[in-house]
Amino acid sequence: MEHSDTPHILAIPFPAEGHIKPMFNLAKLLSHRSHRITFVNTHHNHNRLLQFTDLPSFHTQFPDFHFASITDGIPSDNPRKGALINYLPMLITPSARSLVAKEFRELFSRLLEKNGDQWQQPSCIIVDGLMSTIVMGVALEFRIPVIAFRTYSATCTWVTIFMSKLAKEGAQQLRSNQDAENLKSASANIPGLENLLRNCDLPPDSGTRDFIFEETLAMTQASAIILNTFEQLEPSIITKLATIFPKVYSIGPLHTLCKTMITTNSTSSPHKDGRLRKEDRSCITWLDHQKAKSVLYVSFGTVVNLSYEQLMEFWHGLVNSLKPFLWVIQKELIIQKNVPIELEIGTKERGFLVNWAPQEEVLANPAVGGFLTHCGWNSTLESIAEGVPMLCWPSITDQTVNSRCVSEQWKIGLNMNGSCDRFVVENMVRDIMENEDLMRSANDVAKKALHGIKENGSSYHNLENLIKDISLMKVRN
Repeated sequence: MEHSDTPHILAIPFPAEGHIKPMFNLAKLLSHRSHRITFVNTHHNHNRLLQFTDLPSFHTQFPDFHFASITDGIPSDNPRKGALINYLPMLITPSARSLVAKEFRELFSRLLEKNGDQWQQPSCIIVDGLMSTIVMGVALEFRIPVIAFRTYSATCTWVTIFMSKLAKEGAQQLRSNQDAENLKSASANIPGLENLLRNCDLPPDSGTRDFIFEETLAMTQASAIILNTFEQLEPSIITKLATIFPKVYSIGPLHTLCKTMITTNSTSSPHKDGRLRKEDRSCITWLDHQKAKSVLYVSFGTVVNLSYEQLMEFWHGLVNSLKPFLWVIQKELIIQKNVPIELEIGTKERGFLVNWAPQEEVLANPAVGGFLTHCGWNSTLESIAEGVPMLCWPSITDQTVNSRCVSEQWKIGLNMNGSCDRFVVENMVRDIMENEDLMRSANDVAKKALHGIKENGSSYHNLENLIKDISLMKVRN
């Protein structure tokens, strides 16, 4: 394809690992289909990504994929050490966001000024839903179409839009002033989800709520929305989102679509790039020596903090369950930083501890039979794709909604309802690893996910429609 006919896409993720990874997969898919990509990270995450990416091999595979970076709005002399949760409040302040918007506009202007083979005017911007206010002004000024990419499930996207609109209208809070027992059972009264979600399943109140609501309302101005889900998983809610956005593209699970459509060659391994931290691959060797479906994989992602007390309750429960377990423990997320020696020693009999694991590969390993998870959407989808039942311990943002869907709607896991008491952990670990009904349900949903990414599947078809529509944007420009 001649460069003059090639759509040029700006992709801008929210600066968190759980957002960068799916955006990177989406950008690779579009690059593979002859789109020019400018992937816009923050300086901090750009440097982290390049640290774990073999650029010569990557550009052999994706020659029209370019990296750019802008500020995250935090002063350069402020260290970004430890977990994102520690400096997230600084990222979302109005002053920080204003600086990000300013630098994004400057970057966009530079792209317009460049001529020749290297650049041409962007055809569209694909923006993370939590970066909507950053790009909307530029998009309106330069008449560039915006496609939102929401890294939540369709269900949580719908919930957040509904809650954001209520907040804007000043409506009464969804969480009524009931006692705790009634709160658990009271319907959240979200249209289409009245029989599923309770008030206590809604995204928890936090310092990020106003920020999320503002970005969500801005996101609804986009000309389309991309979702990392598949139609057979959330059909009725995807239909509801089509009443808000002119077009909805459900193209998940993105990580499996990538593996299906992008063939690895001898010089590049496109499924290994895009990482932001070092993986400990010794756990794969350990898994390869375990019995089929015998191991519980444990990971709470990159954001959720654990107190020392919670850590020890989980450890006692895991050890007492008598099930082998592979546990990702990031010491930066433990509130008391020093992981106790007795935990590391006491785990050796049947457990394996790592700081970070190649999660997709772990979940695909035949030895893994269950996943104790925070229910972030990436982890949930990766577990769904491999047919691994989930034991859900949600904490923040969309995790409570995902957990409720996993346990009550899709019937592919169990919800711990916030408890990490060692006796609860012990009993629920045994249940998740021995429950044949859950295993059958998880396998059934995995088959639907696999069908969606095949050539006649809904996700494959929706990706083709997205590609065609972006090409039409290029023609109109």
